[in-house]
Amino acid sequence: MQNDARTDWDERIALRSDEEREFAFPDLDPPKEVSAVGGVGQVTVDWSPVDGASGYLILRGTGERGPLEPVDHHSGDVLSVPSPPYVDTTVTPGTPYRYAVASVPEVTVLDGRPSQTVGAVPLVADGTVPTVELTVDVVAEGTELARPWVPMIGSERLSQLLCKDTTGGHEIGVELEDALRRMRDEIGVRTVRAHAIFHDDTHVITESGYDFSVVDTIYDKLLAIGLRPVVELGFMPRELASDPAKTVFEYGAIISPPASYQRWHDLVRALVQHLVDRYGLDEVLTWDFEVWNEANLEVFWSGTKAEWMQLYDVSAAAVKSVDSRLAVGGPSSAAAGWVDDLLDHAKRYGMPVDFVSTHTYGSPPLDVRASLERHGFSDARVLWTEWGVTPTHFNPINDSVFSGVFLLRGMRSAAGRIDALSYWVASDHFEELGRPPRLLHGGFGLQTVGGLAKPRYHAMTLLSRLGPVELPVTLSGDGGGSLIEAWASRDRDRIAVLVWNLTLDQTKADGTPDLTRTVQVQLPGIDPSWQATATTLAIGVGDIATAAEGLPDWPADAELADLAERSRLVSTPLELHDEAVELSLPMPSAVLLELRPRRD
Repeated sequence: MQNDARTDWDERIALRSDEEREFAFPDLDPPKEVSAVGGVGQVTVDWSPVDGASGYLILRGTGERGPLEPVDHHSGDVLSVPSPPYVDTTVTPGTPYRYAVASVPEVTVLDGRPSQTVGAVPLVADGTVPTVELTVDVVAEGTELARPWVPMIGSERLSQLLCKDTTGGHEIGVELEDALRRMRDEIGVRTVRAHAIFHDDTHVITESGYDFSVVDTIYDKLLAIGLRPVVELGFMPRELASDPAKTVFEYGAIISPPASYQRWHDLVRALVQHLVDRYGLDEVLTWDFEVWNEANLEVFWSGTKAEWMQLYDVSAAAVKSVDSRLAVGGPSSAAAGWVDDLLDHAKRYGMPVDFVSTHTYGSPPLDVRASLERHGFSDARVLWTEWGVTPTHFNPINDSVFSGVFLLRGMRSAAGRIDALSYWVASDHFEELGRPPRLLHGGFGLQTVGGLAKPRYHAMTLLSRLGPVELPVTLSGDGGGSLIEAWASRDRDRIAVLVWNLTLDQTKADGTPDLTRTVQVQLPGIDPSWQATATTLAIGVGDIATAAEGLPDWPADAELADLAERSRLVSTPLELHDEAVELSLPMPSAVLLELRPRRD
């Protein structure tokens, strides 16, 4: 590709056909080996993976010949899952069901051929709690433990770091900075991805040219915390917009294509060159430049797919014109859309894609590595630059224990196949749909206004306590490997085993007794003199929503301090018996089991 900043991009684009090419997805075979096993309150569906699949759609029907419909776990977003097994808890105990699984090459392709059907009957609870056996190979050599939560976290637009307004009596800029610093210092997060670096409040275009002084102040603050930005190139500056009346969010971000692609190119190039001049090339080579946000949704892009592909080309060329080693990517899409479209387009026009970025909510992130391979971009990184339990702001599930255990499941699923899984977002100082009306309002943040930890932040804390070496585990019993999952690790003189109980079914977010399990943790080879502790996240433990019941919308400082104490994680000692520990796990809940040499 020729990196020529003098190229007139408006002329180049005018020479292209404006026809939008639709990528023809491969016709994937369905899984050949499918099983369904009924347990108390659940059916576990398992299958053999299929080459080329980014995910799988679970289909279910009743009766011998009734229609098969996708199982809906009520996440409000993509229903496909990246890998087996799948636990279905949307069932009625005692009812016979038929299941099939369809391979999904991309989430918009919903007509995949189903596998042969298999039958299962969820069991009726008889008053006894089913047992799952978990065996941890504590003496194994192990492998490096992947940490997909460390590379990136999401945030409200970073200009809010400069905001001196208050919400509920709390200064926005100060608390947003504190929340990001806490993500860095306690969890180890390295970068922050946010919208709107070109929004009107950064004033990057002046009558005489460009002014990046506000951007400088923002990034100086971020770097002083020890974090680096993921530079999302958007939204459209008013001075460049073809239709500045097209906006999104309470703060009026402009979502229209540029009136001139050449002027957009020049702005992007000027910003990137300025960043290199200010912070040094070696530093900026560690940053990522992401083109726009969720252009596959009309709410975020008023143009066509072809116009966004043009925006990508222009943006990528502008970034690379400063230095070809700088990283640029996209499509930063909703629901994992447009990944194949971008890669197909980039291959045809010789454009660079250093990383693929996309977003989903309510399920573990899909596996887009098959898309990279079929288009010849297998070296590109995979950045899930937004992910969470729900795409819906002001949703009570964001404040729940369920959401914290969901975070654990997603991070475990992403480990080893996704370079960054960025939870959206760090703090409830977030105002896309308006500022928070009360302390607990179902906000996206891991931390409240006032800086208190929600269950999702507690989940991050549990993850951060895993050691560097991953140990093999095996699970068996009713829901073992589907309802009950585990992640085990070793760190010098410590074994840490994170165990959780979760269904993706959000109608069960408040828990149900049928899904409680007793987990027998077998640790063959463990020193019997070691001491064990269990740190618990469950409804009523580490649970800010339950602890805050009866408090006013905006608690006073003393009430906040008391709430922080009553909603913290709790650790208790356990006894090892015959190289084993027994845990009781309701759904939803998680326990971090840590074993260390006894200190006299």
